[in-house]
Amino acid sequence: MNCNGNDTCKQIEWTVVCVNEFAKNFELTPRNAFHYLNAFGGIKFLMEHYVAEHMLSFDDAVDDLIFVCRQNGGGL
Repeated sequence: MNCNGNDTCKQIEWTVVCVNEFAKNFELTPRNAFHYLNAFGGIKFLMEHYVAEHMLSFDDAVDDLIFVCRQNGGGL
């Protein structure tokens, strides 16, 4: 995907990478990772906090996702 400066496109690309990194961390398919993150507030968190989160490493973003999802009842 070539975003050519489109901020929405960049946010989507970054979010996809975060979901894939989360999936790798837990040996999930990207689809299952997305469903888990969506169910337990991770996707909403990424969208609401993109400005700060995209400045962090993907490892830090995954750690934040783990924390947020656990706070919302997730069990991974």
